Amino acid sequence: MEKSSKFKSIKAREILDSRKKPTIEVLVKGGGFSVKAGVPSGASKGKMEAKVINVRKAIQNINEVIAPKLIGKDSTNQKEIDQLLIELDGTKDKSRLGANAICGVSMAVCRLGADAQNLPLWQYVSQIIECDEARPRHIQLPRPGFNVINGGVHAKNKLDIQEFMIVPQKEKFSENFKLAKKDLQKISSNY
Repeated sequence: MEKSSKFKSIKAREILDSRKKPTIEVLVKGGGFSVKAGVPSGASKGKMEAKVINVRKAIQNINEVIAPKLIGKDSTNQKEIDQLLIELDGTKDKSRLGANAICGVSMAVCRLGADAQNLPLWQYVSQIIECDEARPRHIQLPRPGFNVINGGVHAKNKLDIQEFMIVPQKEKFSENFKLAKKDLQKISSNY
């Protein structure tokens, strides 16, 4: 195990998200590397989503429950760390430690692992994804998704589904953008 991949410290603090709402930032240090991960938070919550708990309680859980269990562990063992986080929480819906705490720590761990391996984050993630014959490793740029119809809490309709999106399958972004623009113009002209 490389010395540079071991956790030296894990700390969380409160920050504001893009809507000026409190959320969590996790700072992880190890072997000369220091990374941060801010936890995203949606405005609407689905019935099946893991539970986001009070920000201050989630920060306390990171600093007092999670951090002591991770110090000295190898940050390049993402699957093992994620499994430990799930076991520490012990609930189906992540309501004990909070999905916001677990997500923030997991994202920071991933970034530290990438730095420890001297890899860009996208490449590191592509290497730690489990693949098999049915799902072989195939690295490509993600395809853009275009929001067509909004539902959920944001919308002034009664749709339970938050977003309907189209994802064109052309090779180049510019081709996907042109195709989506054409489709969106057709859709909007029908309303």
